[in-house]
Formats: sequence, C-alpha cells, structure tokens
Amino acid sequence: MKKSWLLIPKRLRQVIAFTIGSTLVLAGLALIVLPGPFTMPLVIAGLIVLALEFAWAESLLIKAKHHAKKMIPKKKP
Repeated sequence: MKKSWLLIPKRLRQVIAFTIGSTLVLAGLALIVLPGPFTMPLVIAGLIVLALEFAWAESLLIKAKHHAKKMIPKKKP
C-alpha cells in the first residue's frame, strides 16, 4: 500500500491528504457543537492523514495526542 501511495505524484498526494484529513478534522470539530460521539478520534485521525504529507500536521498531531492523554481518566488503585 505504501509503495502505491509513493507512486502518486507528490502534489497529488498532498491534495488527497489535505482533502481527506481536513474533512475528518472539520467533522470532528463540528461534533463539538453538534450532538454526536467521537470528537477527538476524528480530529486525531484527520491529523494522522495530514501528517503523512505535511510536517506542520505532525507537530499538531503530537500536541493533540498529548491533550488526548490528559482526557483519559486515571485508574485509582
């Protein structure tokens, strides 16, 4: 799969990744105000797709994962 992805011209890969990734991020952000589950997973999935082609998205992904870990409740012993 990765070989097939790399055979696509770089500019087209960026357009595809941007379209799919930004759609996932926007859907996740929309679920903040609209009723529905899976807000954070959609945002992280979108950032993962964007991080395939964009370095700025990779840094945002690291920050989002850090904030997501804070949201997970800690188990009490």
